[in-house]
Amino acid sequence: MLGSNRHLALLRTAAPSIALSLGFWGAGGLSAQSTVRSANPLSQIPHQSDTADTAGSSTSLAAVIDEAERNNPQILAAKHAWRAATQVPSQVSTPPDPQFTVQQFSVGSPRPFAGYTNSSFAYIGFGASQDIPYPGKLRLRGEAARTDADVERDRFEATRRDVINQLKAAYFQLAYELQELALLDRDARLLDQVAQIAEAHYRVGQGNQQDILKAQLEKTKLLRDTEMHHQEHLSLQARLKQLLNRNSSQPDIVPETLTETTVHTTVDELLETIRTHNPEIEGQQQMVRSKSLQLEIARKDFYPDFNLQYMWQHTSEKFPDYYTLSVGVRIPIYHSRKQWPEVSQATEELNHSRRDYEAQVQQAYFDVRDQFLRAETAARILNIYRAGLIPQAANTFRAGLAAYESNREDFETLLNSYLDVLRLDEEYWRSLLDHEMALARLEQVSGIDLGTAGH
Repeated sequence: MLGSNRHLALLRTAAPSIALSLGFWGAGGLSAQSTVRSANPLSQIPHQSDTADTAGSSTSLAAVIDEAERNNPQILAAKHAWRAATQVPSQVSTPPDPQFTVQQFSVGSPRPFAGYTNSSFAYIGFGASQDIPYPGKLRLRGEAARTDADVERDRFEATRRDVINQLKAAYFQLAYELQELALLDRDARLLDQVAQIAEAHYRVGQGNQQDILKAQLEKTKLLRDTEMHHQEHLSLQARLKQLLNRNSSQPDIVPETLTETTVHTTVDELLETIRTHNPEIEGQQQMVRSKSLQLEIARKDFYPDFNLQYMWQHTSEKFPDYYTLSVGVRIPIYHSRKQWPEVSQATEELNHSRRDYEAQVQQAYFDVRDQFLRAETAARILNIYRAGLIPQAANTFRAGLAAYESNREDFETLLNSYLDVLRLDEEYWRSLLDHEMALARLEQVSGIDLGTAGH
C-alpha cells in the first residue's frame, strides 16, 4: 500500500474537485447531470475527506499559456526571426552607396606631383560615381523583402499556436492522469470493502478462499496501474516544464479539473476561417506572392544597370581644369546561361509554392473535418456515459453488492460488476480527454479560439 499512499498524497495537492466515489452507500441512488462543465456528474462525494484539496493551488490553462508565450524558446526564436526580417526591406530597396575617387597623375617621374607645374598632363582629380539599377528593380526587391517578412510573421504565429497546442495536450493529459490516480485510489478503497465482505463470508463458511485471492489480485492490478499513471504524470510534468522553459527544480504544475467545453460553431464556419485565420495558410499565401515578385525581378534582370561618374581634374594655375562626365551601362549578354535559367528557376519555385498552398489548404480542410467529427463523437459518447452506462453500472454493482452480502449472488458476478464500474469511469475520462484534445487541435488548424483556454 506504500505506492497507493504516495499517490493519494500527491492527489491532495491538486486543485480540481474530483468525485472519488460512486455513492453506492446513499439511499437515494445516482442522478445523471448533464451540465457541460461539471466533473463526472454521476459520481457523488460521500465523505469530505475523500475529496482532493481545492485550496487554490492549481494553475489555470490561461496562465500556463501566458507563461509559454513569454518564455518558450521556440516562440521567442520565431519572434526574433520575424523582427530581423522586418529590417531587410529598407536595405534591399535602397540604392547602392556612391563611390568617391581621388586621383593623382604624375609626368616624367614616379615621384608624387612630378610635372605638376610644367605639364598639362599632370593633375590631381576628385570624382564621384553612382551605380543606378534599372528602374523598378529596387522597388521589386523591397516588396519581395516585405513579403518575406510577412512570411516570417505568419511562421511566428504558426510556431506560437503549435507550441500552445502541445501545451494544451500536455496540460489536459496531466489533468487526466491526476483524475485517473484519484479514481484508482477510490476503487482501491471500494475493493477493500468488497474484500472485507468476502472475508467475512469465508469466516462463516458462506464463501471460499478463492474469492479473497481474486480480490487481492485485483488490488495488486490497481497498484500496478497506479504506478504506470504515476510514471506518466512525472513525464508530463517534465514535458510542461520544457515547454515553459522552467528549471526542473521549480514546483510541479497542478492543472484544473478536466471539463467539457461547449462548441458554439459549425464545421462549415470553421472551414470558412481557414484561408484567413490559419497562420500556416496565410504564410503560404505570402510565399506565393514572394515567389511571384522573385519572378518579376528575374525578368527585370534582362534590362541593363547604369553607372554615372563625374570627375574634376586640376593641374596648375596656368593650365585649365578638366571636367569629365561618363555614363556606363552594364549589359546582360549571357541570357542563355544566366537570365533565362533564372527566370525558369523562379517560375518553377512559383509553381511549387502554389501547389504547396493548395496542398496545405486541403490538409487543413481535412484536419478541421476530422477533428470536429472526433469532438462531436466524443461529446455524444460522453452523454451516453453520463445518462446511461455509468449509472447503469453503478446500479448493477449496488444491487450485486446487496445480493452478495445476503449470499444471493456469487463473488465472480460481483467482481465483474465492480470491474465494469472501474472500466466505464476510466473510459469516461478518456473520452473527455479526447474531446478536449480534438478541440485544441481544431483551434490550431482553424486559427480561432473555441474556448479551451477558459478552463
